[in-house]
Amino acid sequence: MTKLLNVALSLVLALTAFSAQAADGSWEEGRHYERLSNPVRTSNPDVIEVAEVFWYGCGHCYRFKPLVEAWADKQAEDVSFEMVPAALGRSWTPHAMAFYALKAIDQLNDTTNDALFKALAVERRALNDADALGEFLSDYGVDKAEFVAAYESFGVSAQFQQAQSQIRGARITGTPTMLVNGKYTVTGTGAGSHEAMLEVVDYLVAKERDAR
Repeated sequence: MTKLLNVALSLVLALTAFSAQAADGSWEEGRHYERLSNPVRTSNPDVIEVAEVFWYGCGHCYRFKPLVEAWADKQAEDVSFEMVPAALGRSWTPHAMAFYALKAIDQLNDTTNDALFKALAVERRALNDADALGEFLSDYGVDKAEFVAAYESFGVSAQFQQAQSQIRGARITGTPTMLVNGKYTVTGTGAGSHEAMLEVVDYLVAKERDAR
């Protein structure tokens, strides 16, 4: 019993220290976030770009989803948020391609996004090629033939390759990871929790804003 009480007390003290650190904004490079030795290019230098690198089949991404969506809704006009699907394993590739195929046919929306997250992260459905994904998405208002054509197009392939090049350049190895203005990466492991990830991102956004 004494041992359990000591463990509990240690956890409380650690959380208290972490909360105090969050309150005064003393996030540390190399501990709570990483600075890239070679920043990756952003698409618009006039804004502060924040990207969530994710996978539809990632349970952590699924739980992070409502938090990051609420965070994105509150951002100022000088912050641009985007989702970047990762293909860190071969089985992830079709899901990243689906993201860009839906985007190409103007069908990337809350309905299709939520459906893919639930099917892959929660239900673990075998949606591993264009045909299976198109058939699944047809239940959510997507034209299967149009989706498959986009999935197999040069334009979607180019967007996919560009995203993976950015992810490799940022040395991202897990999801979800937040990439801030092409310069910093933030993970749940480093920050301490999903909620803390966004607090660190806010700190880095402010840092970038002050440097302008």
